Amino acid sequence: MALERRVIVPLIVACALFMQNLDQTALATALPAIAADLHETPLRLHLTITSFMLSLAAFLPLSGWVADKFGARTVFRAAIAIFTLASIACGLTSNFEMLLLARVVQGAGGALMVPVGRLILLRSVAKSELIAAMALMGMPALVGPIIGPLLAGILIAVADWRWIFWINVPIGILGMVLVTVFIEDVRESDVKRFDARGFVLSSLGLCGTLFGLDMLSTHHSADPIAITALIVGAISLVLYLLHARKVDNPILDLALMKLATFRVSVTGGSLFRVGVGAVPFLLPLMMQQGFGYTPFESGLITFVSAAGSFGMRTLANRVLRRFGFRKVLLWNALISGFFMALCGTFTQDSARSVMMVIIFLGGLFRSLQFTALNAVAFAEVEHSDMSQATSFSQMAQRLSLSCGVAFSAFILFYAGGGDGLNTPVHAFATAFVVVGVISSLSFLSFINLSENAGAEMAGRQPVRSRRFER
Repeated sequence: MALERRVIVPLIVACALFMQNLDQTALATALPAIAADLHETPLRLHLTITSFMLSLAAFLPLSGWVADKFGARTVFRAAIAIFTLASIACGLTSNFEMLLLARVVQGAGGALMVPVGRLILLRSVAKSELIAAMALMGMPALVGPIIGPLLAGILIAVADWRWIFWINVPIGILGMVLVTVFIEDVRESDVKRFDARGFVLSSLGLCGTLFGLDMLSTHHSADPIAITALIVGAISLVLYLLHARKVDNPILDLALMKLATFRVSVTGGSLFRVGVGAVPFLLPLMMQQGFGYTPFESGLITFVSAAGSFGMRTLANRVLRRFGFRKVLLWNALISGFFMALCGTFTQDSARSVMMVIIFLGGLFRSLQFTALNAVAFAEVEHSDMSQATSFSQMAQRLSLSCGVAFSAFILFYAGGGDGLNTPVHAFATAFVVVGVISSLSFLSFINLSENAGAEMAGRQPVRSRRFER
């Protein structure tokens, strides 16, 4: 049973997360083909991505409370079922409106699937085994955006765009069976009263912010609708902050930020993930628009990032045990940011082998940072607060990744002279350098972290030090 908890549980959760990440990135590549088949414009079809994102944001704050109320296994299995059935509906669609509705349902399933799956892992695995488990589970976040465009290109070339959705069906069915067999149905005995006002404010704030960022990254300009959405989102989040200070059962508990390890995972992690969100957006676009590569050619090159991520899976536990969370987070933030910026040196004449080595190493170090951030977040979180912490961290991750895409799109637009149709290569170089610097600056969040942070989780002996956490 120990092997099941340490290996099988994270792999089950990883399959669900992979299904969602792959679906999202593959759809972006397939939009022109879908638009042609449904007789719509690609710009209007972008609403299928936006609708999923907004549905995900609306239901995400609800995930922790629902898992506590109805049981994590029951909710996780139901979320996989919803996502799988919605995928079937997406593949069977014959018009734009049906596809849009199916994507909204998919988003609702995904909103419960991601954080509840992570919660199951946290409750199933001992803290001393959590790093290795997180490394297995965290692969979809890095691998999905890399292989999604490649897989979409292959499926469209040899079959039909509908297979982008239908490929989820066997994965979903297998996931539901494995959840039933291997996941225990553990529930909280004392479920807090549902914070309805907090749910509305946090959902509205998250939806408004993500919608605004998505609009900005799509239109590359200060679109009035995007600005309005960002303002509404920001006001709602501020109102939530005020609300959360007055109630005993906030749906997203701000008191978690008093924990040093959770705090740095949110603050430093958000800065770092700006680059993580930007790189999968910038690399294929630069190679296709700037270098003239086909989607398949760029996919074959950027795919090595996934290989780097997989390579780190077996090393992360040993690296963290040897050096500890503080040193790894501190120095690896700088190393990862350097490799992001280094992508800005690529030109049309660059040797593909050189680009692949840089992209591979970038994926390797980003994977290590991703694993460390995801694990250290829960080093001090009590068992009873795991559901709250999971929802909170997922919200922060979603916002920062979206910020990375929107911010890099803005840099491309203005560095390229305001021409969103023909972006010069030097604009991509600027974007890579800027997001690399931003991700590197996350090291400032880790300076005051204790040498002993996450020692139990990393399997290390406590270090005697005068350093303290603030």
